Amino acid sequence: MSQYFQLFRLPETFELDLATLEQTYRTLAAQFHPDKFAAASAFEQKQAVMMSATINQAYTTLKHPIDRAAYLLKQQNIDADAPENTSFAPEFLMRQMEWREALAEANMENDTAALQKLHDEIAAEYATLQNQLAESFRLPSYETAADQVRQGRFLSKILRETEVALDK
Repeated sequence: MSQYFQLFRLPETFELDLATLEQTYRTLAAQFHPDKFAAASAFEQKQAVMMSATINQAYTTLKHPIDRAAYLLKQQNIDADAPENTSFAPEFLMRQMEWREALAEANMENDTAALQKLHDEIAAEYATLQNQLAESFRLPSYETAADQVRQGRFLSKILRETEVALDK
């Protein structure tokens, strides 16, 4: 079992109970908070800082679906984020270009309605991708999941960019 799932006592699966993850995170973060070790030895203080950092990293990784998927794939010796993995289906590349153009145009024109429409479209695509990822892990089809992680990285990035544009 991988370290992060073991730390949170969770099953090593893509689909997680996020409420349990959150609750366990709060418990562990409180238990190992460095301030609780202020009167301890230097070694114990250092251990608490290291444990706290590991808990935070594990929580961040497991909380975000694309990061969680990439972490699960690494357990299968598949690095979805490896630099040599840059190929996408032509349809996905076309959609990327269309979304980028739509985002640039809506930003230039300060068109909030167009930005919101684009955001909603990308958010729906991201939700669909997460469902597909869950299915890929259930099968399992790890190479498909790796492709979906790469697509998810792009979707997550452009989704954040639309959110930033909407907050202006």
